[in-house]
Amino acid sequence: MPNEIPYVTLNNGVQMPILGFGVYQISPDETEQAVTDALATGYRHLDTAESYRNEEAVGRAIGNSGIPRDELFVTTKLWVQDGGEDGAKRAFEQSLQRLGLDHLDLYLIHQPFGDYYSSWRAMQDLYKQGLIKAIGVSNFYPDRLVDLVDHNEVTPAVNQVETHPFFQRQDYQQLMRERGVQLESWGPFAEGRNNLFSDPTLSQIGAAHGKSVAQVVLRWLIQRGVIVIPKSVRPERMAENLDVFDFQLTDEEMTRIAAMDTGASLFFDHRDPEIVSQIGNVRGT
Repeated sequence: MPNEIPYVTLNNGVQMPILGFGVYQISPDETEQAVTDALATGYRHLDTAESYRNEEAVGRAIGNSGIPRDELFVTTKLWVQDGGEDGAKRAFEQSLQRLGLDHLDLYLIHQPFGDYYSSWRAMQDLYKQGLIKAIGVSNFYPDRLVDLVDHNEVTPAVNQVETHPFFQRQDYQQLMRERGVQLESWGPFAEGRNNLFSDPTLSQIGAAHGKSVAQVVLRWLIQRGVIVIPKSVRPERMAENLDVFDFQLTDEEMTRIAAMDTGASLFFDHRDPEIVSQIGNVRGT
């Protein structure tokens, strides 16, 4: 199963599985079993973060899996308060220890707040030392991404942002492509908002292929070349989310889904001053 998942080639040549397993909002006491099940199902790409407080559990599942390290692609993220050159290097070491690993495949700045310029310099150093295979960002809007790219030596390999049928980021994906940055989706199912799982358009398309709404959404993102990290604690749902490589959406179906875009976040706008203050000052959001 694992070798059926296609890879995306990042701007530095690193190969990243286009479909992975995310552990956001999985409690630490559930995470080890969830990751163990995901690895058994065939996932080899895992996404966590310092602020999720479940890195240790992810690490235990990896350690107990018996899967060779070079078959895994592991991402974690740097939280706002750990910014700055020294803070970022310290946080990186702590994440590595919690995960029980000697290197990371991808390390992301989790939010575009605080002293993220100094954090990026630290991450560039760690990258050059070979401790991280690729570095990137998360939740960066176009203006901040372009600013970071233009004034630093290493271009982010990935930007992980809210991307789903109601907030599709098509124009932004094009800008990222021009700049050599890979789009990765968080919240691909919009956490079920706007009645996503009973949406008539997605349901009709699913019925035409004998697939669920969730599978249609994942297939739609993958056909757009977007990396996706759906989360589930149920093994049968994990398997369903992985079973998206045996069908293809037609151009007409892709166009119908494109019409669902509202152009706005369903969660929080990182350009809203209140949100900036809230995220930037709350640890472990």
